[in-house]
Amino acid sequence: MLEDMIKNNPALQGMDPQKLQFILSFLQKDKPADMKSAMPFLLANMNLARKQNLRFSRPEIQLISEILSKDLPPAEQERVQKMLAMMQSLSSGSAGSS
Repeated sequence: MLEDMIKNNPALQGMDPQKLQFILSFLQKDKPADMKSAMPFLLANMNLARKQNLRFSRPEIQLISEILSKDLPPAEQERVQKMLAMMQSLSSGSAGSS
């Protein structure tokens, strides 16, 4: 179901195949059940993406957020979204300083 959402999402059409593969492998991982576990999980996957020289756009990050938080309660989903937004803004700021 989520795999179809990825493949059919117009914001992701023409996505780099490496990014798509990363997201599909992310989709297949066991997701954390709570926010306490989500942070290390997310950081580990962000580091993996960075090591692979992958940078994600805002729509791609939104999709990753949806994948990560889909089974969490609404309050936890909101926290994941805020955390990802903060991490993206930090990443964008450091990318522009080189």
